Amino acid sequence: MGLRSISVVVPVYNSQATLPTLIARLEPVLASFSNQYEVVLVNDGSRDHSWNVIQGLAARHFWVRGINLMRNYGQHNALLCGIRVARFDVVVTMDDDLEHPPEEIFKLLAKLEEGYDVVYGFPERQRHGLLRDLASALTKLALRSSMGAETARHISAFRVFRTRAREAFADYHSPFVSIDVVLTWATTRFAAIQVPHDSRRQGVSNYTLRKLVTHAMNLMTGFSTLPLQAANLLGLVCTAFGGFILLYVIGRYLLHGTSVPGFTFLASIIVIFSGAQLVALGIIGEYLARMHFRMMERPPYTVREQLPSQDKGIA
Repeated sequence: MGLRSISVVVPVYNSQATLPTLIARLEPVLASFSNQYEVVLVNDGSRDHSWNVIQGLAARHFWVRGINLMRNYGQHNALLCGIRVARFDVVVTMDDDLEHPPEEIFKLLAKLEEGYDVVYGFPERQRHGLLRDLASALTKLALRSSMGAETARHISAFRVFRTRAREAFADYHSPFVSIDVVLTWATTRFAAIQVPHDSRRQGVSNYTLRKLVTHAMNLMTGFSTLPLQAANLLGLVCTAFGGFILLYVIGRYLLHGTSVPGFTFLASIIVIFSGAQLVALGIIGEYLARMHFRMMERPPYTVREQLPSQDKGIA
């Protein structure tokens, strides 16, 4: 593999205990691949002393850069910030909890050399609970319309891609961010390979079930028309059901000379159609809310402080 410059972007949230180990493991790995590399640590409003740790690491290693956001914006927003300041040819994204082994980066880079623009490293097996797995499956389902079924099935926060892909979303300023979706604006050359994922060394995952479900809903209403299509389908189904009920009522009258008796029957029909209308209105409301927030021009992130760094890589 030829030498190429590498930027590693890591969103950081409450990871003061794992950051020194992560940097210590990244250094020999990156040095073996390239003579130019950097690690961009984006502190996403951590409540512990993560920023102090980042400052110390940046002081000891000139190739470590630190960005401190004003508050917690979310993993993908922090990634977007780090990606936009990356200086080198290839961007590697990974988590801060040591679940993604730095020693596996070479596999992703080797796959990238085969002509792909984005390569994911998906785990051999999931290490989460049932509810977390269900939420992840919902997220991947939301991505299928944008990325294709096969690629969406293997998405992971452990990814490498060519830095020039960010030009496709250079003007993106919505507060709702999905790195995986905006990468599809740049290329269709995706690949995924299986790599080992380690267990967390410290603490618990910051990606709760609620956050995953919220992210999936943002994906579906912010980057896809799938919910609107589902609402349209629901309307067609209800219309067909209503037509079937009408034929049933007319047929009963013609055959038996009586109409369908009972308040329960009528009330059930009203509830079914009213529910379908409310669901459709709710979906439309979600899209209007997304438009409202985008018109407000809320930024995806705001930087409080950025550590100075040298402009040269390792000689």
